[in-house]
Amino acid sequence: MTATAGKQPLRIRIEGTNLPGRVFCEHQHVHVGVQCRNDPVDLTPGDAAEATFEFDVDILAVDEGGFDFRGPHVHGKRGERFVYLTWGDHPPGGGYAMFRRAKLHLSCLEPALITAAARPGHRLVGRLGLTDGKGGPRCASVRPPAMTWSAEGA
Repeated sequence: MTATAGKQPLRIRIEGTNLPGRVFCEHQHVHVGVQCRNDPVDLTPGDAAEATFEFDVDILAVDEGGFDFRGPHVHGKRGERFVYLTWGDHPPGGGYAMFRRAKLHLSCLEPALITAAARPGHRLVGRLGLTDGKGGPRCASVRPPAMTWSAEGA
């Protein structure tokens, strides 16, 4: 996969619903955030009505068609890019101890969707429930249909 064009900005919005609550196993202060480099940002309590994360990435067109994703919120190797939602214990007064993460895969998305979302005034929106089938914080790899992606006006 080699780049054929310069980078272009892409706004991403993640909307999480059905959060699992503040208590999970031994964790008493459950929060979720999006991972930027190695750090969680925009921490949201696990009992909130919803969790919303918005950030920018760069996209680059590749020879085979499609896009590669870059930026401090993007993880994984080329062709397997994803965004992490990180779950951790965040007690009052500070500190954060991560105990789970969910990989929201980007590389599986159709090029037409990315092209539409990259238009001026638009963004890529991902929606998912944040509680897994056992009532805990959603983790592991998350791809459609477990979450939906759309291109929407900002």
